[in-house]
Amino acid sequence: MIDTTKLRQIVGELDEDSVNKMLDQFLASNPSGDDARKVVEACQQGMELVGTNCESGESFVGELIFAGELLTASIEKLKPLLGSGDTGSRGVIVLGTVEGDIHDIGKNIFKGMAEAAGFKVVDIGIDQGPAAFVKAVQENKPKVVGFSGVLTLSIDSMKRTVEALKDAGLRETVKIMIGGNAVNPEACAYIGADSWSKNAAEAVKICGAWV
Repeated sequence: MIDTTKLRQIVGELDEDSVNKMLDQFLASNPSGDDARKVVEACQQGMELVGTNCESGESFVGELIFAGELLTASIEKLKPLLGSGDTGSRGVIVLGTVEGDIHDIGKNIFKGMAEAAGFKVVDIGIDQGPAAFVKAVQENKPKVVGFSGVLTLSIDSMKRTVEALKDAGLRETVKIMIGGNAVNPEACAYIGADSWSKNAAEAVKICGAWV
């Protein structure tokens, strides 16, 4: 089994070569899906270290973006182990970053893991208003709608989007998952979502239980 503590550290240090070497060795060891999920969690924790350093001024935004790209590439390597890989077999998820927020790292990580778990993900992008989500739900008939948001202002954007789905008569047809640094149990209740998570692997697991 891979040393997850070391992996978390080298992801946090943005040591791409060492991360790829560790992942290649891990994949060669015939690991299980549970092992792969633990590896993804360690990578996410390493990225969180970069985020903390960015907030304190020890790292820069460019490094945070690179960390997101590194994590996304790592998940691509692990995709065959994370789920069925039969994209679409478990239904559709409409996913987007809500209006007023342009962050997409967390959204992209969730997308990769959800696709690996057998969902078809319709990603409508960043800074998307309520009307865009309503249209995507009408056109794609998903089982789950995922809102992503990092900024505090995204909470009100999520609430407005839920209200728009209600007005369109669509709210009862879908489950709503919210994710991002801004979310917590209180925000979930305020928004009117069905569940929340700051961890992509956990969020995908919840979505799987819904379907």
